[in-house]
Amino acid sequence: MRTVLMVAEKPSLAQSIAKILSRGNMSSRKGLNGACSVHEYTGSFIGQSAHFKMTSVCGHVMTLDFIGKYNSWDKVDPAELFSKAPTEKKEANPKLTMVKFLQVEGRGCDCIVLWLDCDKEGENICFEVLDAVLPVMNKPRGTERTIYRAKFSSITDTDICNAMNHLGEPNRNEALSVDARQELDLRIGCAFTRFQTKYFQGKYGNLDSSLISFGPCQTPTLGFCVERHDKIQSFKPETYWVLQAKVNPEKESSLTLDWDRVRVFDREVAQMFLNITKMAKEAKVESVSKKEKVKQRPLALNTVEMLRVASAALGMGPQHAMQIAERLYTQGYISYPRTETTHYPENFDLKGCLRQQANNPYWAETVKALLSEGINRPRKGHDAGDHPPITPMRAATEAELGGDGWRLYEYITRHFIATVSADCKYLQTTIAFSIGPERLTCVGKVVTSPGFTEIMPWHSIPLEESLPHCEKGDLFPIGEIKLLEKQTSPPDYLTEAELITLMEKHGIGTDASIPVHINNICQRNYVTVESGRRLKPTNLGIVLVHGYYKIDAELVLPTIRSAVEKQLNLIALGKANYHQVLEHTLDIFKRKFHYFVDSIAGMDELMEVSFSPLAATGKPLSRCGKCHRFMKYIQAKPSRLHCSHCDDTYSLPQNGTIKLYKELRCPLDDFELVLWSSGSRGKSYPLCPYCYNHPPFRDMKKGMGCNECTHPTCQHSLSMLGIGQCVECENGVLVLDSTSGPKWKMACNKCNVIVHFFENAHKVRVSPETCDSCEAALVDVDFNKAKSPLPGDETQHSGCVFCDPVFQDLVELKHAAMRHPMHRGGQGKRQGRGRGKGRRPGGRLNPKKPKDKMAALAAYFV
Repeated sequence: MRTVLMVAEKPSLAQSIAKILSRGNMSSRKGLNGACSVHEYTGSFIGQSAHFKMTSVCGHVMTLDFIGKYNSWDKVDPAELFSKAPTEKKEANPKLTMVKFLQVEGRGCDCIVLWLDCDKEGENICFEVLDAVLPVMNKPRGTERTIYRAKFSSITDTDICNAMNHLGEPNRNEALSVDARQELDLRIGCAFTRFQTKYFQGKYGNLDSSLISFGPCQTPTLGFCVERHDKIQSFKPETYWVLQAKVNPEKESSLTLDWDRVRVFDREVAQMFLNITKMAKEAKVESVSKKEKVKQRPLALNTVEMLRVASAALGMGPQHAMQIAERLYTQGYISYPRTETTHYPENFDLKGCLRQQANNPYWAETVKALLSEGINRPRKGHDAGDHPPITPMRAATEAELGGDGWRLYEYITRHFIATVSADCKYLQTTIAFSIGPERLTCVGKVVTSPGFTEIMPWHSIPLEESLPHCEKGDLFPIGEIKLLEKQTSPPDYLTEAELITLMEKHGIGTDASIPVHINNICQRNYVTVESGRRLKPTNLGIVLVHGYYKIDAELVLPTIRSAVEKQLNLIALGKANYHQVLEHTLDIFKRKFHYFVDSIAGMDELMEVSFSPLAATGKPLSRCGKCHRFMKYIQAKPSRLHCSHCDDTYSLPQNGTIKLYKELRCPLDDFELVLWSSGSRGKSYPLCPYCYNHPPFRDMKKGMGCNECTHPTCQHSLSMLGIGQCVECENGVLVLDSTSGPKWKMACNKCNVIVHFFENAHKVRVSPETCDSCEAALVDVDFNKAKSPLPGDETQHSGCVFCDPVFQDLVELKHAAMRHPMHRGGQGKRQGRGRGKGRRPGGRLNPKKPKDKMAALAAYFV
């Protein structure tokens, strides 16, 4: 019996697909990485009986990065990143050990069926999976085919079974186009970002962004926002005049007429027209025309239109909307949400999708009427050859999806029903009047057939007062005639929906990456999202774009990126050579980079006007070890210390508070120590600003505080305050926080584990002696007599935190409350705001035997 391995893109998809193909008759187990499950069943594969193993990855298996030394900002000239710096594929998430997991499951399999999402990224992941699995699979006999690709657009029984019966092959060219995009974005983005971040953060203290990033797509996206800002700033309002007349066809009613000249910008000319028309007593009907007009139903829904509506009408950011759409897809409610197509293929089962919606109270009547009267064929849209338009695949209720999930699903469903409904028809009546020599008109609309506007009421024709019945030559008395003075108004800031339209029009990003680029410019503090989801550029965003325009406008204009996107599409179609496109594009940007570096003074002149130099920002905090003058603490991101006398800047740990640490000094360089803290329920540790940036010992890395320093005698170092190996992570050491009394704690110097102990103790010290059974350092605890929890009213005790029965009830394990998940201390399991698990380590807590401090250190640093 052959064994067939099948791999989907997400665990939830693997489960849904396996359930459909096995008809619910499968056994499931957890994979070795804990994140992915394996679903097994037997069935037939290409006419033979086979044992199926269905599992998944979690998005990309590998990611592209520079090799080790080129990741150092200090040691590498950014210009080298364009060609010299070699890149390598690394595991995208090492914690998931995805390659090992795939190899364990793939060992001994005869065939592989790839169920990755059917887009370019999905094709790329196909080859990442194959690279991991093929070496361990059974070798094919002769020319036997072993690699299959399933093509599907939704998670429905029909679509999945159909895909299984028509297996194809993965597309190497599409995968290569993704590789090319990854490498271009990495090399170009890193080179510009590193250069401008180091240059400007070394000079200015209040940029308030930890990274001055550049991206081939991100920067033109910001350019659109700043271009609109500039139009608003340079706008000069002009006064104009409009002639407005009202006629009274009957005693009680009046009609407002619009002037055919629309408006004039000269006051005296406007006054002249008013004087002429005031001489007339009556308005004469010159013509009455009636036309039947049609408002077309919408085209089928693609990703960009969905994101536009989500932002403009539902108030959801593009990134958030995309995440919800992906969730609805994996749960089987909608078809694949990443598509550029607005045209349904001829064989698409429109009636089947519509029948699914026949029982929903919101639109049941409309759907039943459509099914009985017959549906309209959707309008002919654009066929990009990827996936069908976004379509609801099964019925849902608000209770099932909840909140934003339901709002997006409801819109997608209403849009789909509208595409198969009739157009909206209305009768438009136009009456033309003359008052003296001037012509004025009024227009009225009456709906004759609402069509699709029944299901999309926001598109309906607004109700207007009905026009009186009249004929050519009729005369009506004039109620009033006057001049209205108005002013031209500036455009408003771009909405996300308008920005998405511009990005699509100019070919910036793909339907999948547009939300990411918009999210990036928000995260980098280049724009802020104002009410109505309008994007207002910040000072930093404006200065950057103006600087690019001043030095090299092509860095910010959409033209060059648009051309690159076209080349990448040619790679995907097999019409362009991957290496040639890569080499040519990098060569262009390398020349642009050198010119940018040589001309940076042009952008610097703009920065000087908007931002303060380092020496003028921040407040004095601690003394420099070189000149013994006070260094200034700059709180704006990225927080750092600056000595204006030595002109040196020292980076600090982010996302916490920094204060002076008892005016104590580092024994190595005489710098005053500072204390970093993530709050009362988090971690805190002292650090020397100089050692943090220039590690003093070979076994230390940049960015280590005193709790990781291997100085043998310093009272703040790991050697003196380390207690034992962390109870959860592999490499960490639990270090006493000597500032935490009377609520004493020790914290892991790698992850966010915190052990609270000996509350209200007067003193807690780490003893040089170690525990006989677990080799952790012993702790000397000194309590006040009134508050001592020790047996027999003792006030002092020395013992092991892990093994000593006296300490058993005085120790509690928690997880630190982090200010931000990206905090440098590791990304342990966050337990809300520090509520923790509250486990009591009564000798049983420590699954791994703590080594003595130096052994733990040796293990970590080796």
